[in-house]
Amino acid sequence: MNYADFLEKKAVSDPPTGLIKIPELNPALFPFQRDIVDWALRRGRAAIFADCGLGKTPIQLEWAQKIIEKENKPVMVITPLAVSPQTAREGDKFGIDCQVSRDGKFTGKRVIITNYERLHYFDPEDFAGVVCDESSAIKNFDGERKKVVTEFMRTRPYRLLCTATASPNDYIELGTSSEALGELGRMDMLSMFFKNDENSNHPIWWGARWRFKAHAEEKFWLWVVSWARSLRKPSDLGFSDDGFILPPLLEREHVVKADIPRGGELFDIPAVTLDEQREERRLTIDKRCAKVADLVDHKNPAVVWCHLNIEADLLERTIPGSLQVSGNDSDEAKEEKLMAFRDGQLRVLIIKPVIGAWGLNWQHCNHMTFFPSHSFEQYYQGVRRCWRFGQKREVTIDIVTSEGERGVMKNLQRKAEAMDKMFSILVKEMQNGLRINRSTTFDTKLGVPAWL
Repeated sequence: MNYADFLEKKAVSDPPTGLIKIPELNPALFPFQRDIVDWALRRGRAAIFADCGLGKTPIQLEWAQKIIEKENKPVMVITPLAVSPQTAREGDKFGIDCQVSRDGKFTGKRVIITNYERLHYFDPEDFAGVVCDESSAIKNFDGERKKVVTEFMRTRPYRLLCTATASPNDYIELGTSSEALGELGRMDMLSMFFKNDENSNHPIWWGARWRFKAHAEEKFWLWVVSWARSLRKPSDLGFSDDGFILPPLLEREHVVKADIPRGGELFDIPAVTLDEQREERRLTIDKRCAKVADLVDHKNPAVVWCHLNIEADLLERTIPGSLQVSGNDSDEAKEEKLMAFRDGQLRVLIIKPVIGAWGLNWQHCNHMTFFPSHSFEQYYQGVRRCWRFGQKREVTIDIVTSEGERGVMKNLQRKAEAMDKMFSILVKEMQNGLRINRSTTFDTKLGVPAWL
C-alpha cells in the first residue's frame, strides 16, 4: 500500500444504509426530484439542502412512502407550525396517503404529519423513519424541545433532513445536521477538521476562532457531500432549469432618523453593542412603523415582519386590514391566522420571523417589509416565503431601518456572501462526485484466469 492509498483509506465517509433496490418512483415528480429521492433512499440517512420552491415536500413524502412500503411501518414527517396541512395537501396531490395528527393518535401504515411542538405525544418506536422538514429551525428551539427531536431521531434507522438554510453563515453549524443523522458528532467534527485558534490572528468564524486544519478543507466538503445533496436550481444536478427561473427581486432600503440622536450625541452614529441597537430601535419605533404603514398599500396582500411586541401592536393599529400573529397566541390560533392569510381571507399579515419564517408557501403575495436583525437566516427564510419557485411576479422587499443600524445591513450582506460561498463549494464537490459516479459503467467482460 502506497501513501496515497493509506490517506484514502483514512478518509471519513459514511457508507449507505438504505434500500438496495429502489422501486419505481412517482412519475409526477420532476426528473431532478426523482434523482434526489433515489439517492436519499439508497443513503437511508441523508440531508437535502435545496432552495425554497424546489419541491422538498413531494421529495420527502415520496421518500417516506417508499420506506413505508419497504418496512411496513408508518413514517413521521415533522413540520414547522401551520405547515402540516400544507404538507397533507401535497400528499393528496401526489397520491400519497397522509394523516395529520396533533395528539399522538393515528391509524394505518401511512405518512403521519405533526408539528415540532406536538412531537412529544408520539413514540418513536412506532415509526420506521422520520423526516425533519425545515430542519435548520431545530437549532432555534429551546433545550427541552430540541432534546425531544434529537431523541426521536436517534434510534430511527431511516432519517431525512430537509432545509434551504443548512448553515446560513457558519460552516460549523453543519455539525448539527451531521449529529442528527448519526454521522460525526459536532465536537468530533470540529476536532477532526478544524482548529481553534483562540490566540491567533486568523479570521473569527462568527463567535469562535475556528479554521480548517492544514489540508482538511477539501476532505471536509467531500465528507459533507457524502451524506448531503445541495442545490439552488435543477442544473446543479445536471438537469434543465425550465420552470425554475425566479422572477426579479427588488430590495429597497428606507432609512429613518431619530428625532434625538442616541446617547445625547450631536449626530447619529452606528449602534455597535446590543444595548445601543435596542435603544436605537426604541427611539425610532414610531417613525419606522409609520414608514411601513405608508409602504403597504390598501389593496394587495403584504407580509410585515417585525421583532418586538410593541412594533406589532403599533403596526396592527396603523395598517387597515391587518392582523398580527402573536407569541401569546395558542398554536391553534397561530395556525388559523396563517392559513387565513394563505387562503386570501386576510390581506396583511404582521408576524415575527421566529414564528413564521419557515416552510410556508405564500406565492400569492409579492410584497414584504422588514425591520432587519443580525439573523441572516430569518431574513432569507422570510423573503423566501414569497420569492420562491412558483412565484410569477416581481417581489418587492422594503427594508426599513435607521441611521444607527446601518451596521446591521452590512452584517447581513457579509453573511449572505458566506452562505453563497458555502453553497458554491458544496455544489462543486457534489458535481465532481456525480461526474465520477455517472461516468462509471459496469459492462466490462471478465475472463476466466488461464490457470482455472
